[in-house]
Amino acid sequence: MSEASLITPYGGEAVNLVAQGADAARLWEEALRLPSIRLADRAVCDLEMMATGGLSPIKGFMDRDDFTSVVADMRLADGTLYPIPVTLPVDPDAAPSLDSRVALRDSQNNLLAVMDVEAAYEWDYEDTVRRVFGTEDMRHPLVAEMRGWGRCNLSGRISVLALPPHHDFRKLRMTPAQTRKALERLGRSNVVAFQTRNPLHRVHEELTRRAAEGVGGALLLHPVVGLTQPGDVDHYTRVRTYTALADNYYDRASTVLALLPLAMRMAGPREALWHAIIRRNYGASHLIVGRDHAGPGLDSQGAPFYGPDDAQQLLAEYADEIGVAPIGFGEFVYVPSEDRYEERSRLAKGVDTASISGTQVRRDYLNAGKLLPDWFTRPEVAEILAESYPPSHRQGVCVWFTGLSGAGKSTTAVELTNLLMERGRRVTVLDGDVVRTNLSKGLGFSREDRDANIQRIGFVAAEVVRHGGVAVCAAISPYQAARDAVRGMVGAGQFIEVFVDTPLEVCERRDSKGMYARARAGEIVGFTGIDDPYEVPPNPEITLDTVLSSAEDNAAKIIDRLVSDGYLRSND
Repeated sequence: MSEASLITPYGGEAVNLVAQGADAARLWEEALRLPSIRLADRAVCDLEMMATGGLSPIKGFMDRDDFTSVVADMRLADGTLYPIPVTLPVDPDAAPSLDSRVALRDSQNNLLAVMDVEAAYEWDYEDTVRRVFGTEDMRHPLVAEMRGWGRCNLSGRISVLALPPHHDFRKLRMTPAQTRKALERLGRSNVVAFQTRNPLHRVHEELTRRAAEGVGGALLLHPVVGLTQPGDVDHYTRVRTYTALADNYYDRASTVLALLPLAMRMAGPREALWHAIIRRNYGASHLIVGRDHAGPGLDSQGAPFYGPDDAQQLLAEYADEIGVAPIGFGEFVYVPSEDRYEERSRLAKGVDTASISGTQVRRDYLNAGKLLPDWFTRPEVAEILAESYPPSHRQGVCVWFTGLSGAGKSTTAVELTNLLMERGRRVTVLDGDVVRTNLSKGLGFSREDRDANIQRIGFVAAEVVRHGGVAVCAAISPYQAARDAVRGMVGAGQFIEVFVDTPLEVCERRDSKGMYARARAGEIVGFTGIDDPYEVPPNPEITLDTVLSSAEDNAAKIIDRLVSDGYLRSND
């Protein structure tokens, strides 16, 4: 499938969003006096991708017609195939008036663009996540994240004044136009693009080489360095592994390594189709699509959100239309007797093979402080991973207590904290009552304020975990959506939800402050368990009984779980 034979609306052409010359100077001066919208990191990624042509053919955050059509039919209003909505959500009360001009800034207050707001329209959360992601399950990271988005989308002409500043891997941060030029210099008509959210191992080397050789093309190694899924390998480690292999093991005459500042949606099949369109903009004609491409893992019932081959099948259905063909492979295994990798289906029965699953990589090697074997990964990659991922007993974890007021959360948290510190772990305690007098001072008890309080606790907890500490959080956190959002912030593998399952009548008997009695008398409105609901966790990691078990026994139960998961060394 050569580039010359394709006629598509995709191509990453300059989309003229970046203001130039006198216009840029005039807009900059004006922007300094305009009201501002502080963009979330996801919107900053989207803005950069749009400005450089990476999301071509869209040239701005979608208006109502495009958004509605993409959500329902995976097409823009003009019929062009486009599977993922790209929007700028804000709270309705904060939406600027129509026909107004606003400045767009990033989280560091850097001025990025000016937007002429032409429309502000409401969007339906449930319908959107159901159609785009195929689920309303809060274990899906974007379903949980979008619950907190403003219900009003803004659209209008954008003039970019400056691309988001980046201070890492600058030589590898190429625009679509720059990437296409680098590929053109290789002189190959076909280009195979590849990404993984995991580090590159020898099996990836093998399948990428085979894919490129199979179509007689060049290889575009194109890791995502925008937002992926919480808990994924950080992009610094990811890029370091790509760089080590590109420098030492790939043929530079047929390989280009470039970075993609994309904010992934973890939308499975739809996302795979989106990735293909994006890679078309960067000059690729083929995309390697792995099993469960862009899948977020397991839902709240323990089942995968998407089928293993759904992404390959959807991309194959639209390959001719977008000009990008999928390349899929079966399971690759290592053949020790021949020191090579091969698809299992191509091997004779009885041939001795070896493989290491992703779970084994983490559990048996990284978490155990052992280097991965040379047959599985290159020594350079093994060393990078060992540097970035200490043994599990030195990794961060969040223990999140949830339950009614008076259930025993704080009491058990104190016992747990002492046991953790006895074992040498660094612990940060985030108690709901204490947080409200400091971090969340001024917040009330509306659902919005309660969610804001939990989000703040979750943010701090995620930072503690990221830096290798133990965050012990004790907050009523009555709403499942808020708890799932925190799980997403921390990372599913490092979040242990502890449901303190104490009956309401027991909590009322324990209430020394008389809060339940005041709520029963109507003196307090919106009190959890009385006139405001508590949503019981459907699948917590641990459930505690504080009636039949003491705080000491319950803390010991959590310690056993942390030992089992590797976050503590066993005393045996």
